[in-house]
Amino acid sequence: MEKRLDLPEVCNILLKDEIITAEQKSLILAQEDEQRIKLKKLYELKGESHDTLASREITPSDIITSLNIPDTQQGKGFLTEETVMRAVADELGIAFKKIDPLELDLDVVTKTVSKAFAIKSLAVPIAIENGELKVAMVDPLNREVLEDIQKVQKLRVVPVVSTKSDIVKLIREFYGFKQSVAKAEKELVAPFVNLGDLEQYSRLGTVSEIESTDKYIQNAVDYLFRYGLEQRASDIHIEPKRDKSMVRLRIDGVLHTTYSMPIVVHSAVISRIKTLSRLNIAEKRRPQDGRLKLKEKDRDVEIRVSIIPVAFGEKAVLRVLNPEILFQDLEQLGFLGSDLIHYRSFLNQSHGIILVTGPTGSGKTTTLYSSLKALASSEKNITTVEDPIEMVCEDYNQIAVQPAVDITFASILRNILRQDPDIIMIGEIRDHETARNAIQAALTGHLVLSTLHTNDAASAVTRLIDLEIEPFLISSTLLGIVAQRLVRTICPHCQETVVLAREDFTKLGFIMSSDYLSDTVEVKRGQGCRHCRSTGFLGRQGVFEVLRVTEDIKEQINCRESTDAIRKIAQKQGMKLLKENALAAILKGRTTFNEVLRCISQEN
Repeated sequence: MEKRLDLPEVCNILLKDEIITAEQKSLILAQEDEQRIKLKKLYELKGESHDTLASREITPSDIITSLNIPDTQQGKGFLTEETVMRAVADELGIAFKKIDPLELDLDVVTKTVSKAFAIKSLAVPIAIENGELKVAMVDPLNREVLEDIQKVQKLRVVPVVSTKSDIVKLIREFYGFKQSVAKAEKELVAPFVNLGDLEQYSRLGTVSEIESTDKYIQNAVDYLFRYGLEQRASDIHIEPKRDKSMVRLRIDGVLHTTYSMPIVVHSAVISRIKTLSRLNIAEKRRPQDGRLKLKEKDRDVEIRVSIIPVAFGEKAVLRVLNPEILFQDLEQLGFLGSDLIHYRSFLNQSHGIILVTGPTGSGKTTTLYSSLKALASSEKNITTVEDPIEMVCEDYNQIAVQPAVDITFASILRNILRQDPDIIMIGEIRDHETARNAIQAALTGHLVLSTLHTNDAASAVTRLIDLEIEPFLISSTLLGIVAQRLVRTICPHCQETVVLAREDFTKLGFIMSSDYLSDTVEVKRGQGCRHCRSTGFLGRQGVFEVLRVTEDIKEQINCRESTDAIRKIAQKQGMKLLKENALAAILKGRTTFNEVLRCISQEN
């Protein structure tokens, strides 16, 4: 009889590795039948009968983890499915694989075996390497499954151990997305000649065809949204190419290609996104902006939608606005040393202007929203003017810029002052009129927060002068300027200590303090693990440069001194440059040398 991975076998492995005790093994085996019945009922309550994706059998790891056995090795929590399956993999001498969907090829997963076979066997192909097909399995001892795949594919099949939850999720996401796209493609199939934005040749579909296609497109778009949220994506890009449509996710500031769709499906996907975000699906020649809200588990996530025509059709970029990221405590943003104290002192003023500067994607909006969160109270009237509103929050009175009806940053500011605000947040100062009205609001007793696109803090003064604001107005209203960048932070699960030569820092303009006298410096880096998708980074944090507008700085502004002169005075008074705070972040083990070089110009 063929050997299979049963519950007694798994318990013996865990007992051998001292993951469970003999008493716990006896308890698990004694309650096996009872737990199987409970788990089956639980699936039925969730709407997951054995005819659906959940599973056609209850696995040993399901039973063990459902009993909440304490994890003595970790010293906290209960045994997880991953702990159980890693122990099994080690005992059998088979590699364990934590499945990362970003690493997988959609076609390898879905075209090698059928969805029905994957569900029945809880096995999915994940890679073809050197003539070998790697198959992720819950039961690697199931030789029948391996032989069936080998007969069909004519490749040597190599099993790897994975958790049931990872395999089920992969089947649901990949096969579900692939099936939806394939069925949509089948119904949209037509003589297709793509001439970019100029013209497109295709047959007309009947009403019934359009309606049936819509169902599959809805499913495909839902899969894209769910997948993007699961992977912590900040942006989802859907890009038309000559013969295909590419889906890319930006995670921790870096783009990853995830899906490739037939080009014939692209327009239908874009139309679905337009419908959800209340855009004009008939307009394909002009850029459009919209937004939509998704319910994910117990939280609402807003998606900002941008559609723009490119060479081969319309490109969509979906900005994911996560309230957990936008509304943070100021201590979590990444301010180092006295910078947080100085920034809080700006926020504690009753009137004046606070500017946050940096390029697109540097985290300015997060800093502003987190600042408003710190300031919000029932005693204060906070009004924002944004283009567009990044995240709807009932604590603020938020106004969206609408140039078509003459609601601009400049025009609405004149009306806001009649609304008795205490604090005003302006999304961006772009022109003379907006800057002038912001100055006027600050002069009349309001605290104004806004952004500018400059590379460092001192350059913001020059930018305001370029916008034809008189220096004496700038010096009398400006409280402080914050320049910032976002750097990826080292994954805490796989960080290690490495040694760098001191000269590596000094060659690139980093000035080491006298505390570091040796020729080498110990820093941290991520080795790469399942938590960070082998990148060594998990999440992002800000690096800041905080300029206080002191009396000496005001004098420099009034004299129209250069950016360099203002910067030098600020440094003498204790301002740390972006690269200096970046160096401190490296030495504190928050980020890496190479990541700082990627994100921060050493001229700053």
